[in-house]
Amino acid sequence: MPDKFQEVYVVIAIGITLGLLLIGFIVTILFLYQRRQHKQEQELALLKDQYDKELLQSQLEIKEATFKNIAQELHDNIGQMLTVVKFSLAGIRLAQEDPNFETIQESKQMLNKAIFDLSDLTKSMHTDRITQIGLVEAIKFEMETLNKMKLFETSFTLSEGHYHFDAQKEIFLFRIFQEIMNNIIKHSKASVVNVSVICSEAGKFSFIVKDNGQGFNVQEKQVSGSRVAGVGLKSMVNRARLIGAAVTIESKPGKGTSVKVELPLQKEQLMHEWQ
Repeated sequence: MPDKFQEVYVVIAIGITLGLLLIGFIVTILFLYQRRQHKQEQELALLKDQYDKELLQSQLEIKEATFKNIAQELHDNIGQMLTVVKFSLAGIRLAQEDPNFETIQESKQMLNKAIFDLSDLTKSMHTDRITQIGLVEAIKFEMETLNKMKLFETSFTLSEGHYHFDAQKEIFLFRIFQEIMNNIIKHSKASVVNVSVICSEAGKFSFIVKDNGQGFNVQEKQVSGSRVAGVGLKSMVNRARLIGAAVTIESKPGKGTSVKVELPLQKEQLMHEWQ
């Protein structure tokens, strides 16, 4: 009898061991399956993010090429035609007593202004010029152009220090700046706009644009899929995302708006003096 009980115990022990091994095997298979599934999901998310970035990159490159072509066409065609008209008017000699004298003089002044404004516009749109003069000079030029338009009071401050970005980052940062200014012109109803460019000792480059306009509800604008989501805001965020920059917007209805665009600098990008 004891032998039989011993055999039963052995069978039970073997059964329990096999059961535990089976459970362990199943748990291990499930764990490996879930791990593999999680890895696949991460890979798919990475591929989707990479695809989205490449698609956005292509779209922005096409947009930049379009800007460049339009700027070239404006300069080569419209600019030349305006110059021809300018020389034609300059060739008209009228005495001051002539009734058409004042009209011709006013036409010359308006034509000169149109030529200068067209020149400023093509410079702002032309990608090559932005990379030639650098981001800070491009921002200063844009502020000077807006100041001439007398839409609002402007101020520009520049911190000590220097930075160096590749051409793509400079172009993207400048387009973000232009988008901010366009939004101010179209929507803010501001009377004062302040721009600061900062290269901090902490190794970050940033520019801050503040206005005293009517402001807006930031959360409402940032709601994904919302009808009121700003196209300009999305464009800024998308461009910033591609170059590793961050866009911070602070605004309240009736309290104006502050937009900060910040980009970390690599050690080789930091210098001590403006050149």
